[in-house]
Amino acid sequence: MMKYIFLALAIILELIATSALKQSEQFTRLWPSVVSLVGYALAFYFLSHTLKSLPVGIAYAIWSGVGIVLITIIGVVFYKQIPDWPAIVGLALIVAGVLVINIFSKTVGH
Repeated sequence: MMKYIFLALAIILELIATSALKQSEQFTRLWPSVVSLVGYALAFYFLSHTLKSLPVGIAYAIWSGVGIVLITIIGVVFYKQIPDWPAIVGLALIVAGVLVINIFSKTVGH
């Protein structure tokens, strides 16, 4: 169970870091830049703990897939960046891929 808690923390921290990266304006603003760098460092730290018990490909697929979808939602809500239909279809395929891995793959080790 801890592997998924660590993975959730890694995803949350990556979302915070990516949002701060947008606010940093190419690292020209101090505090958003600091939040971004610290957030990414902590995200990778927790991801590394996840890799002790999940295969790297599976952990990375979940981390990046969930992160992509959630950061897109953040982009819509906070930055009014509305994805077009091809982007929505692509995001749906990413979600489908993560679900297939988690439901059907024997490498996840439920």
